[in-house]
Amino acid sequence: METNEIGLLENIGLTHGETKVYLALLRLGNTKTGPLAKEAGVSSSKVYKILDRLIKKGLVAHVIKGKIKYFKALEPKRIIEYMEEKEKQLSEKKELVKKLLPQFEMEQKLAGKKTGAIIYEGFKATTNFFRNILDDLKAGEEYYVIGASYGEVPALRPFFYNYHFQRVKKGIIVKMLANYDTKGNLEKTTAKKSEIRYLPKQFISNMQITFYKNKAFISLWTKIPIGFLIEDEEAVNGFRKYFNAFWKIAKK
Repeated sequence: METNEIGLLENIGLTHGETKVYLALLRLGNTKTGPLAKEAGVSSSKVYKILDRLIKKGLVAHVIKGKIKYFKALEPKRIIEYMEEKEKQLSEKKELVKKLLPQFEMEQKLAGKKTGAIIYEGFKATTNFFRNILDDLKAGEEYYVIGASYGEVPALRPFFYNYHFQRVKKGIIVKMLANYDTKGNLEKTTAKKSEIRYLPKQFISNMQITFYKNKAFISLWTKIPIGFLIEDEEAVNGFRKYFNAFWKIAKK
């Protein structure tokens, strides 16, 4: 049971040490630091610092009896008050970030113009590119894919199922050259608002090229996905020529 309690309290923002001390206080009631440190399994040198943080969070109080300081956990419902205060602070920070977003985006665009290319590593980073497509394109606009597949990444299927659902909902069109081995096996949401043809068998690989406007994204769907974003109109025009050539030999 305590394992669940520790996980829950850590998820709402308490450190591992704070969680152990707080739960020990619940069990002991009013107590001095010596027994508390022993019960919580933390060093005596750290227990005072941890208690100080818990007091500031409104979860612990102390009383003095005969010049000796005793500590106690406040009512467990104070945890809700602590969470509500955190939510309020997070909401305030969120509003501040919203105000700063235009500045951040401008700085990112300027940096992008300087560098021209960005490397993405990991599932979250590489799939974020596709989330950006939903932000960048409007209803009726389209993007292109060469070598669509799910590679060696099991999580890609549920991701693209949801992604294409959102794409269709927004009215964005995709022209897709999918790998031969995905024929009859694409997630069903892919087929809506799309034109799909299949590359010959000899072109199967884990590499996918996705492009639109001035952006081209080369992704390798290996166990740890890697992506390479190029923001350059000339590069996109080159990929478009490849796409048009492959489109002629691809099969529906």
